[in-house]
Amino acid sequence: MSGRRPASGTRQRPASGARPGKIPWSALLVLAAAGFTAVTTELLPSGLLPQISRDLGVDESAVGSLTAAYAAIIVFTALPLSRLLAGRVPRKTLLLGTMLAFALSNVLLALSPTLAVAVGARLLGGIAHGMLWSTMAPYIARIVPAHSMGKAMAVVFSGNSIALAVGAPIGTLMGTVLTWRASFVVLAGVGVLLAFLAFGVLPAVKDPGSHKAPSLRAALKLPGVIAVAIAWPLLLLAHFAIFTYIAPFLLSSGLPEAFTGISLSVVGVSGLVGIWIAGLTADSYPRRSVMTAVGLLLLVFALMPFLGTTAVGVFVLMAVWGAAFGAQGIYNQAAILRAGGEHKDAANGITVVTIQLGIAVGAGYGAVALTTAGAQWIPLAAALPTAIALAIMIAGRRGGYPAGGREVRR
Repeated sequence: MSGRRPASGTRQRPASGARPGKIPWSALLVLAAAGFTAVTTELLPSGLLPQISRDLGVDESAVGSLTAAYAAIIVFTALPLSRLLAGRVPRKTLLLGTMLAFALSNVLLALSPTLAVAVGARLLGGIAHGMLWSTMAPYIARIVPAHSMGKAMAVVFSGNSIALAVGAPIGTLMGTVLTWRASFVVLAGVGVLLAFLAFGVLPAVKDPGSHKAPSLRAALKLPGVIAVAIAWPLLLLAHFAIFTYIAPFLLSSGLPEAFTGISLSVVGVSGLVGIWIAGLTADSYPRRSVMTAVGLLLLVFALMPFLGTTAVGVFVLMAVWGAAFGAQGIYNQAAILRAGGEHKDAANGITVVTIQLGIAVGAGYGAVALTTAGAQWIPLAAALPTAIALAIMIAGRRGGYPAGGREVRR
């Protein structure tokens, strides 16, 4: 390993507007808020499904197309658009454009007279979602010192967990108290405000050879990229297999229906704790930390059918689940950027697509487990892809999950 160059861009010049060795906290906070808005936008229709169904005069199952269309368009457009625009459009401009596209999508959705128009609005939001996550992580890697990348990722991606914990629930409550349309108007206003703030605080970056499109072929030739791009989505698949059907699992365990909302909040809040831990360890102990987090996920899923039958057991398992899942996202995001090296844009774009596939397949996989094995055994079904992911991570640890500075010294 002594002859390999650092894979996280440690030799590149600092971005224009960013000081060498200093973390641009205001820029990271704006990006975290953008992530919060994106995830809240993605999840909100599920919480407002009955109101949207009644207002548009369609079945609730049909309203589910708002979520399905959102995810599907990400899969089909994230990579082509990132290849088309990256290097041709400045990264700051891309980020500003995605924030404004979110705002426009939510305004159009709030004004939609029919389901067809609403689906069209969601397609625009899905395109913006894919571009945001394709652009954001490589951008962060260019505006922060290489030795602080894990900490920076933890700050930005905390917006995801906050959206899971409070964003979607607050939006749902607002839709119940006012109207579902009001919730999306508020989200649109947040998007415009974020674009205005981003214009002022996000530093511009200059990339050498920026006229070249990201090379997917070159990224796929890197064994570490393949390992992360397969293992990470498998963890998302496992998570959403049980997360989507947590209510049937808890009911099958003899717990009251009220535990569903509480347990999901526990997962979201503990996810913030996991992200905080990841921010402290992602740069110094990345390999040991990610293996520990995934090992804890595997243990939780394996124990849930047996220990998740009491309130105490459920809360303990949910807390560990949320913390481990929140942490592994930070470790894997940093890992794909390191593994991609000079092709990190393309490598990150690949994971944006594979993660969406993992989320989509996860819900279907959980449904199959529900109908074939029963709700109580869904966690064991989730344990299987988790175990496969852990095996891939161990096998591909050299390229995909290299040891950190302190791990090497030890």
